[in-house]
Amino acid sequence: MKDLTRYFYNLFVSKGLSENIAEYLNVLIGVCILVIVIFFLDLMMRKVIIAIFKSYASRSKNTFDDYLVKNKTFDYLAHIIPLSIIIWVLPMLFIAFPTAERYLETLFDIMVIVLVIWILRSILRTFRDFLKSLNSFKDKPIDSYVQVFMIFVWTIGIIFVFSSMTGKSILTFLTALGAMSAVILLIFKDTILGFVASIQVAVNDTVRIGDWITMEKYGADGDVIEINLSSVKVQNFDKTITTIPTYHLTSESFRNWRGMMDSGGRRIKRALLIKTSSVSFLSKKDLEDLKKIALISDYIKSIQKDIDTYNQDHSIDKSTLINGRNLTNMGVFRAYVDFYLEDHPYINKNMTIMSRQLAPSAQGTPLEIYAFSNDKVWKNYEKIMADIFDHLLSAIPYFKLEVFELNYTIEKQ
Repeated sequence: MKDLTRYFYNLFVSKGLSENIAEYLNVLIGVCILVIVIFFLDLMMRKVIIAIFKSYASRSKNTFDDYLVKNKTFDYLAHIIPLSIIIWVLPMLFIAFPTAERYLETLFDIMVIVLVIWILRSILRTFRDFLKSLNSFKDKPIDSYVQVFMIFVWTIGIIFVFSSMTGKSILTFLTALGAMSAVILLIFKDTILGFVASIQVAVNDTVRIGDWITMEKYGADGDVIEINLSSVKVQNFDKTITTIPTYHLTSESFRNWRGMMDSGGRRIKRALLIKTSSVSFLSKKDLEDLKKIALISDYIKSIQKDIDTYNQDHSIDKSTLINGRNLTNMGVFRAYVDFYLEDHPYINKNMTIMSRQLAPSAQGTPLEIYAFSNDKVWKNYEKIMADIFDHLLSAIPYFKLEVFELNYTIEKQ
């Protein structure tokens, strides 16, 4: 390159041009040649390097190299040789213009720093995508860690850029950063809190990607689809997206349904409101009618035998039904509910199954069903619960019970 530029310089001088003009023309032609050569060299390097690595990645069983190609790591690496040639040629091309040479060297030094940052960014993104493809890392907040590393990379890169522009040592800028630490902490408060929260979330395993969480304060009720340094994205069941600051997951209360999803069933906890005035003792005729119900026939025979034995042993006067021990329609119905739930094919028999009577209120006497469906899918769970209560609501009249309904009387004016 030096010989070529000297040739053009001598040619221009021999044609009668002044030395200054010859120098300018010489540099101009040199820059044009350099731009053309570097353009085609960069194009060739990218095509060759990318083709080689794409061919290798397609044959390799490892997916890591596929993510390197996807994140354009080799595109950025291909720029290294052309950029190195430019930096090597500049001193020879601008030997007569030291000021321009100094500015251009600073410019290309900055370009090298930016290129290194891009290469590191693409490698970090490759690690992110690769780790997300592994089952053991799918639910981990990988984005948060990548963002933290990128903040460090950009911070160091900016320090190098300023050092190159000003000619001052890196130590000077690090000292200045130490003096400005209070301002930096204020500016990056949310980022620092998010980083700390991400570590706490990962270490304590409080939230994973894919978890169903509920956070009423932010209107979040759905699946976590992303955890990064600044926010957690939740896709609600109506398909809207709620964004929650990451550090709020460690400072505020929320509900994570992972325990239910990992367990053997999904809880059913709902009450039937029984009209209190419909609760009564059962007569012998009532009991004979209820013995026809297969689920509780043996239960009634067994419990009635115990009751009759007790009343006889204690000489109870049964001319009045209230005396002694008696069965009530509410009690027998509770037993029926228990037998029905234990016989239901979609109720988990290894988890709690019971019906319990809650405190009476102005809206009747609640009979709560507490059990767990063995199917945790929302749609199936709702169908199972609806089928159970459809059956129980239909069964209530057989026990001479009534469901409480609030009726409003509108007076005609």
